[in-house]
Amino acid sequence: MFILYAVVIGLVIGVALGGRPLALGDIRFRWAPLVVVGFLGQVLLFSDAVSTWIGAAGPPLYVVTTLLVGAAVLRNLALPGMPLIVIGAACNMAAILANGGFMPATAEALAAIGKTPSTVYSNSAVLTEPALPLLIDRFALPRWLPLTNIFSLGDAILGLGVVVLVVAVMRRSRGAGAAATPAGAPVH
Repeated sequence: MFILYAVVIGLVIGVALGGRPLALGDIRFRWAPLVVVGFLGQVLLFSDAVSTWIGAAGPPLYVVTTLLVGAAVLRNLALPGMPLIVIGAACNMAAILANGGFMPATAEALAAIGKTPSTVYSNSAVLTEPALPLLIDRFALPRWLPLTNIFSLGDAILGLGVVVLVVAVMRRSRGAGAAATPAGAPVH
C-alpha cells in the first residue's frame, strides 16, 4: 500500500506543478505483464488460505515474484525515478534474501498499526535478530490512514522514485511520444 500513497502524492504534486494526470497514460512501460504477474502472485501468496497451503514454499515464491517485478523495473530504467525505485527495491531484496525469504518487521511497527505477527507465511516476520536490521520494516504509516501498513527504508526510497516518476511524466510536453519515452530510448 506504500506505493499507492506514493502515486497519490505524486499526483498531488504533479497537478500543483501544472502537470497533466492524463499524461500518465502515455507511459510505455516495457514488460508490464511481469509486474502484473508478480504483484498478483504476491496478493495470492499472502492471502491466509494460500499461505497456509503452500507452507515452506512461501519464501522462495516471494523471492521469485519479487524478481519478476524487479526484471520489469530494470527493463524500464530509462524512465525518470526508476533509478530510485531500483535502489529501494534492491534494499528490500537484500533484507528479504538475508532473512531467508522474509521481510523482517519490528514488533513495534506492527503494533503501531494494530497487527500482531502472523502465524502463517507472510511477507513480514518478527525475527529476534534479523540480518540487515536497518533495511527491515521498522516504520508505520499513521493508523488513521486507510490501508495503513508498515514500511522499510527501501520502501521509502522506492516510494520517492514513484513520486518522481509520476511528477516527471505529468510535467512532460504534449509532443507525440515525448510524454512517455525518454530521449534516445527505443519505443517497443
